[in-house]
Amino acid sequence: MKVNSSKNSVIIRDFKTFKNEKGLLNYSNSFKLSKYKRLYTITHNSCKTVRAWQGHPYESKCFIPIYGKFIISWVEIDDFKNPSNDLKANHIIIKASDKKIIEIPKGYANGLKALESNSEVLVLSEFFLEDSLKEKIRFDSNLWFDWKMYDKK
Repeated sequence: MKVNSSKNSVIIRDFKTFKNEKGLLNYSNSFKLSKYKRLYTITHNSCKTVRAWQGHPYESKCFIPIYGKFIISWVEIDDFKNPSNDLKANHIIIKASDKKIIEIPKGYANGLKALESNSEVLVLSEFFLEDSLKEKIRFDSNLWFDWKMYDKK
């Protein structure tokens, strides 16, 4: 599934499943790993933690939930030096059991929040750490999306 954008599109890919007497094999043969240079995981112990917004003018990221449940949000940035306050963020609520890959291209800011304690997400990064740190721009987490609407009551 592609989410419309004027530059690039966010892509949400499903894993396929093969089942036999040995068990299950989940795979995504159409997903190309060749552009990614590193990976890391993020674990949120608390459902109150918001990790947003990390803007990437030149770097793409992929998010693959591996445990628990997350809300992952993204917004296309119109001007990285002075972004509009009224940009529209998109989001998806995703459980590890959904077996999906969220590809967010360069030119976006992303954010995430665990909806279950100790949720963990695998992140693939197009840049090595040194280059990623040079181009990453942080924005206030209160911009563009109401994270509090997903707080547990």
